[in-house]
Amino acid sequence: MSARPQEPVVTVSVRCAFCQGTGRDPFGVMSPLSKCQVCGGTGRRMLRAPTASCPFCGGTGIYPHTRLTCTVCGGVGTISVPEAAVACPCCGGSGRAADYVWPDSPFPCSCCSGKGVVPQSVAKAQARHRSEHDR
Repeated sequence: MSARPQEPVVTVSVRCAFCQGTGRDPFGVMSPLSKCQVCGGTGRRMLRAPTASCPFCGGTGIYPHTRLTCTVCGGVGTISVPEAAVACPCCGGSGRAADYVWPDSPFPCSCCSGKGVVPQSVAKAQARHRSEHDR
C-alpha cells in the first residue's frame, strides 16, 4: 500500500480582530503601549485556509459580554473551516449552545465547539445518534 502524497497546507494571513490590526492591547490593561496578547503585536495571524468569521463572537475576537478573548477563535475573529463542512445540526450554525431558557446563550455549542460548522461525517453521525435516541 503506497502512501498518498500530502497536500501542502495553505495558510492565509488575517487581521487580528482583538486589536483591530493595531498590534496593541485594545483595553490598555498593562499600559497603552502593551502588545496585543492575541497577535503578539503584529496585528495579523496566520490560519489554515479556508477561513470564515467566528460565529460565536461575531468576528470581534471578544468573548460575548466580556472584555476577554473569544475562546472559540482565540481572539482572532476568524476560524479555520474544515473541508466539506456543513452547518452544525446542534446550533444551526450560530456557534452558541442551544438554551431554550436563555436564547442568547453566552456559552459555545458543545457539538461544534462554537465554530458553527462540523465536517459532514460528524453531522451524519450526530443525525444517526439523534434518530436512535428518538426511537
